Parts: sequence; C-alpha cells; structure tokens
Amino acid sequence: MSQETSSTSNLVYSRILLKLSGEALCTRKGFGIDAETVRGIAGEIKRVHDLGVEIAIVIGGGNIWRGADAAATGIDRATADYMGMLATVMNALAMQDAMEKLEMVTRVQTAIEMPPVAEPFIRRRAVRHLEKGRIVILAAGSGNPFFTTDTAAALRAVELNAQVLLKATKVDGVYDDDPMRNAKARKFEELSYMRALTMELKVMDSTALSLCKDNLLPIVVFNLNETGALEAIMRGQKRGTLVHDMEEPEWSVSR
Repeated sequence: MSQETSSTSNLVYSRILLKLSGEALCTRKGFGIDAETVRGIAGEIKRVHDLGVEIAIVIGGGNIWRGADAAATGIDRATADYMGMLATVMNALAMQDAMEKLEMVTRVQTAIEMPPVAEPFIRRRAVRHLEKGRIVILAAGSGNPFFTTDTAAALRAVELNAQVLLKATKVDGVYDDDPMRNAKARKFEELSYMRALTMELKVMDSTALSLCKDNLLPIVVFNLNETGALEAIMRGQKRGTLVHDMEEPEWSVSR
C-alpha cells in the first residue's frame, strides 16, 4: 500500500472542492485582500493537503467587485459581471502566492483565457493536476455573466468528480435566520436539497443547489475561521451543516 493510499484510507473524502467567498479574504473593513487572513486560510488548506486529499478551489470576488451591485448603479450587468470575474482572478493569484510559500504546488485555471496569468480551464488537465497532488484554483467563475461563483463551484465540482462541495462561510452552518442579527436563530445539522430550496435558505443560490441536487453532490457549509474545521470534516467529524439527499421528515435543527 502506498503512503498516500494509507494516509487517505481513514478519511471520508479524498477529492473535494472548496468554495471560498471573496469576503473570506478581505480586511476587517470588508474589502480588499488581507495577507494575514489569506495565509491563515492557506495554512488550513495545507493541513488537509498533507493528508493526501485532492483539492480544487473556487474563489469569489465580492471583496473587490460585485457585479449585481455594480449593475444597480447603471453599469451594464454583463459588463459588471465580467469585471467581477477579473476580481476572482486577483483573489486566486493571492491565494496561489500564499499556498506556494507554504510549499504547496498549485495551478490557477481561469474560465476566461489569459495565458500570461494562468492556464485556461480544461477539465482533463485539471483532473490530472489533482491526481498529481497539485491544488487547482479555479477563477473567473463559469466564464458567463449572470451566474454566481456558487454556481461555478457546483459546476466545477461535478465536472471534476469531487465527492463533496465545501462552502466556507463566516458562520458555523445554515440557520433559519441570520444568526448575526437574531440570537434565537436555529442551526440546521442536516438539510435536504428540496428543503433548502423551498425554505429559500442561504446555502447557495438556487441554480447551484439544483445542480448539486441533480448530481447528488453533498454540500457542507462550515466556518473556515474555526481552526481545524476543514480537517475535521475530512475525518468524518460533524462540522457545520450537511445538505444532501435525504428523506424529508428526517431533517433536524439544533436547539
């Protein structure tokens, strides 16, 4: 048995797609890129990568530019969304730099071709990188306006045969209300895709959720700021909220 096979044999997942929001990288003021924060995220990813897990990452760009918000000011929506895609590339390069300083081998692939900066997204090439132990950072969303990076994450996870989509947030799961504003908000331990859709819970947008549902791709929403949370999920420990295919009556809420 190879060392890699041995190291991953006791893990729940061997290939994952991690969805990072742009806001996860930003300063406390809510914009830009905070180098210390990015280094911290890179460190959490390294803990999992060192276990032999194959990792793909999709990064948003909301810390720099939000297409929908910009469109509300009068900018053409398609143009605003393309500008947002460029913001995700900036974030991807920042994350790549932090990871490589921790001696992880990475590749940035973009949905919009820009050869001097990154590889174009080619599914077979991305899979090959993962098989070789390289972390693949996927930028520029799906390459299409009017689609969120949540949808891009679901799409890429399915394309790359990821076993789970991990959505990193600033809270420790999915709640029935905003826990930052409502102290009585209740956390879901598990959810079915349909309940998440019908209750309009802020797991992911409806297109992304439907894509995961159609392909039976489980989603784990968790707090990346919790040290060791990502590794704990790999080891089968409960963190955050699991959204998956389940019988409707069996959903549960934390009290």
